[in-house]
Amino acid sequence: MKPVSFPPNVVMMIVDDLAYGDLSCLGNPYTRTAALDALHEQSVRMTHYCSGPLCTPARAALLTGRHPYRTRAIDTYLGRSNLDGGEVTLAHLFQRAGYRTGLFGKWHLGDTRPNDPNSMGFDEALYHTGGGLRQPANHGCDSYFDPDLLHNGHRVTTQGYCTDIFTDAACDFMRTAQEPFFCYLAFNAVHTPLEIVEHWADPFRQQGLPEVWCRLYGMLQNLDENIGKVSACLEELKLTENTIVLFTADHGPCGSASHQGTVRFNAGLRGHKGQFYEGGVRVPCFWSWPSRWQSRDVNLLSNPIDVMKTLAEPCGLSLPSDRKLDGASLSTVLAGEEPGQTLSERSICLQWHRGARPTKGLNAVCIGPRYKWYSVEPGKVELYDLENDPHEAHDLAATEEEIAGAMGATYAAWFDDVCGERQLLDPEREPGVPILMAADDELPTLLTWQDWVPYEGEEGWSRDNPGYWLATVEERAVYRILVESEVGAPALPLVFQFGPVELRLPAVEKVQALCFELELPAASAQLHCYYEQAGARVGPRYVSIRRQKTGDHARTKA
Repeated sequence: MKPVSFPPNVVMMIVDDLAYGDLSCLGNPYTRTAALDALHEQSVRMTHYCSGPLCTPARAALLTGRHPYRTRAIDTYLGRSNLDGGEVTLAHLFQRAGYRTGLFGKWHLGDTRPNDPNSMGFDEALYHTGGGLRQPANHGCDSYFDPDLLHNGHRVTTQGYCTDIFTDAACDFMRTAQEPFFCYLAFNAVHTPLEIVEHWADPFRQQGLPEVWCRLYGMLQNLDENIGKVSACLEELKLTENTIVLFTADHGPCGSASHQGTVRFNAGLRGHKGQFYEGGVRVPCFWSWPSRWQSRDVNLLSNPIDVMKTLAEPCGLSLPSDRKLDGASLSTVLAGEEPGQTLSERSICLQWHRGARPTKGLNAVCIGPRYKWYSVEPGKVELYDLENDPHEAHDLAATEEEIAGAMGATYAAWFDDVCGERQLLDPEREPGVPILMAADDELPTLLTWQDWVPYEGEEGWSRDNPGYWLATVEERAVYRILVESEVGAPALPLVFQFGPVELRLPAVEKVQALCFELELPAASAQLHCYYEQAGARVGPRYVSIRRQKTGDHARTKA
């Protein structure tokens, strides 16, 4: 690769719940994704790119170059979607290299310090909290239309449709950032709920498709138009030739967007989001740099962990040397060279399941250049020859025992390695990342269902299945605490506890929010806040905590 005379700009776009077969350029008979088809035509297409299989782990890998179990961002909720505050992200590296950095859309790696976007390297950030606009982390308007978002930590009300809003903000960032810039455009479409202006869905209704697919494809067509806006913006700024564009997705289609149990068209791939069959993890991956790379297909196994190392060389990024980076650089392959033996023969291990701690062999996979070893659950192993059976119709585990055994051993060694770094298997250690209580007087810390660690019993997002938060108070001070209940909830006594501090407030009729002030010690501890009802705990909707200005007096009030 010839050296660049000016560091290239980078635009990285990731779509939520996109199927490999959603794009017309990849065989979909219903969609007409003109902008994405054009990007496909000018890109190096990594045809064996396996991501996911869920939102947070894929994003953690993409931004850190490390397997999610190393970063503690292992799941999508209940305190398990927060990136460890000590991780170094791509945004950090671009900042250090003199780039202006911006995030627009879905973050899903932590809503508060130490892992909100601005803390993790983004100069400019317009994003929704939690995993989606309809999820309980969002405090305010949670519709895909006119949503309440966070802009550099401050809540703002916007106008329009979410995908349009994020794209327009990204284009404004590119117009004003000055070069070079790193723009991370993370769409929350085409994730459910399937909210879209009706005219986008109408063409698919005319094709007689099920309503759920009509609405999803309508969201996709709107997204494709916005991809076109990004390309037009780069053309307008005369930056197309010297901008690296990466387009991909976090995982395959979600089962919640199925029709009568049938997943939409996905090029014959088996499975869906959450599974490690190809339909759950194989997604589009287009790398474009018109002045340097020639468009073509490259059938080489790759994963989000490769992105950091791949961008380091052309962008002049200094990779962190104090931690293990799991990915491989694809830069020479993108430039047209043949992959060496290390790349062409590599295996990639992945795992995801619900629960606070990893379980060896539960929904885990080892993918090689030809074979896939899949442990659906401990003791239930499948083996597929992807080269000759890409649709995974024939399980070879019983007949190819030697291959299955070798790949299983590779996975076992990987599992022990990645779980050991953060001691995820130690039952004496809290599995999540503590939330830092706001140390400034302006921005409160908002605690939501997204991040609570469940008490004993069923896990979930429900006032009847509450949890506590892992919290760190950095400075002993008086904090103003606002506790909001759900609309229409009965009046109940409230318990608040952090370390040695405990407060109990009686039930107050016709009051949806309780406000009080307490002096909290500098400590890391469990933060409990719940209502009591017939001996059971009931969760609040939101808990907002803000340090009071010096000189205020602690008091309790309802």
